[in-house]
Amino acid sequence: MNAVNLLFILPLFFTITLPHSVNSVKQNSSNETIPQHFFEVTLPLPTDNITPSCSVNLLNHTFTNTTNSSSVTVNYTTPPDKCHWSVAVLDFKVIYNGEQDTSNGIAGVWINGVELLRTTTAQPSENGSFWNIRKDVRESGSHSLNRKLMSFENDIKNRENEDKLGFDRVIKSAYPYDTPADLVIPLSEASDDGFWFKIHDESEIRTKNVRICPKTYKAVLELYVSFHGDDEFWYMNPPDSYKKSNDLPFTNGKGSYREVLVTIDGKLAGTVIPFPVIYSGGINPLFWKPVVSIGAFDIPSYDIDLTSYLGLLLDNRNHSIGFQVADGGSFWLVDANMHLWIDDTNVQAIVEYEPPSMEIEHDYEFEGLDGTFETEVERSMSSIRMIQSSKGILKTKVTEEIKFKNKLKFKEDGTRKELEQKIKTKTKVKTTDSKGHSVGEIVIEKTYPLKITIASGSRVNTTVVQGRSVSFSDEVASISRVLNHDLNCTGWMMAKGNSGFAENHQSYSYDDGEGGCYSRTVDVVEGDVIADETTSNCVK
Repeated sequence: MNAVNLLFILPLFFTITLPHSVNSVKQNSSNETIPQHFFEVTLPLPTDNITPSCSVNLLNHTFTNTTNSSSVTVNYTTPPDKCHWSVAVLDFKVIYNGEQDTSNGIAGVWINGVELLRTTTAQPSENGSFWNIRKDVRESGSHSLNRKLMSFENDIKNRENEDKLGFDRVIKSAYPYDTPADLVIPLSEASDDGFWFKIHDESEIRTKNVRICPKTYKAVLELYVSFHGDDEFWYMNPPDSYKKSNDLPFTNGKGSYREVLVTIDGKLAGTVIPFPVIYSGGINPLFWKPVVSIGAFDIPSYDIDLTSYLGLLLDNRNHSIGFQVADGGSFWLVDANMHLWIDDTNVQAIVEYEPPSMEIEHDYEFEGLDGTFETEVERSMSSIRMIQSSKGILKTKVTEEIKFKNKLKFKEDGTRKELEQKIKTKTKVKTTDSKGHSVGEIVIEKTYPLKITIASGSRVNTTVVQGRSVSFSDEVASISRVLNHDLNCTGWMMAKGNSGFAENHQSYSYDDGEGGCYSRTVDVVEGDVIADETTSNCVK
């Protein structure tokens, strides 16, 4: 196939102009304003340097105020027939020329209720702010993008609280999409506020009824999650007993463990402890100019394999898919896309699965405003399924282990907070054919370490050390891929005003196991990028 026929771009442009004007702006030699360019260190798309065969302008909109703004919906039509494509890239661009604080903003992009992108906003800058996100949307959007007419929707708001303002594909997925799904069903809720479900506490369960085609032989739930308000920093929340004992007025509490639960007809089918994305106003806003934190511009989604539950779903009846946040505070934004692979004939599914097991331990010791709060969680899930379709009989065993450790210390009358946390998951998927021959043996391992220190006073000293490590291997296919992303930030801010000092050092590396590598190191001091080195050499 000719290179120019590989992809089409779905450009999406936003201009955010809020009431305040900028008094001082920089200009280049052509007398043009130069906005501050914000970016996330991540793996570039293989198609970034390929000229698209065509592009479709989805939306060009100016948000004059995001305080109480509704989402924006436009009709989407497919590319012209002369455009031949196999890759679709969403090109999300934002220009902000105001002074209103956008550092806790959240935005979503949906097509017919199927979420394509969850992202956060950058901070305002003296000369304006600009950022650009490019995302391959084949997996979630391939079925929808071929339909003749549909709605395309975007919502962008500030989510600090309800009263203010308004990677590589195989690495991400625990159950790799060898081919795009035949059908993607949105598990979302249409409203003026977007398509996400808003969950305010642990007792709230949001549900969506869905009917699955009896010809379905594979089902994967793609879960989108973001946390706001009292739970924006859920991993640093003290227990309610600490708040009560010290008669503290703040509302964030409930301890430092959160888990998103997915149910089918009220039965637990999958869980996710989300990666702790830090938004651009978080911990120390000076850290995130102009390089944002890990996952801030492309908030990760999470795949939950529901194939093991097809025995419950293939009866051509409605079933309730539920979402809940264990120990959750206000508020969380959750929705999902259900990816379905459909056969030519009805599918037979026989499944044996063990009820998920969970162990949780809390160790809280405090006196006055000082204390140590430790939480450890271990969860395991296991299932064996036999799926008979036109592809034959495939037997698959799936096991998943989740480990969570969080240690939070309050010192010096509660003015110094120290966090040390680690999330680890390991998923194994082993598939054999009717003769017992192995056709796939996949292992996915993820590790998310996080250390934060905040020492408050007239000057607030802060550090953030964070990592994201993901490995994928398939022994049968002789595939091994590894991604590592590390972040190290140190600095301070005056308690009043925005003056301070910050350093942000990030290193990113990806190895596809087949001689393809990418690494990037970025160093930022006081908002200036002093080093930015990229290489495609594999270092063994």
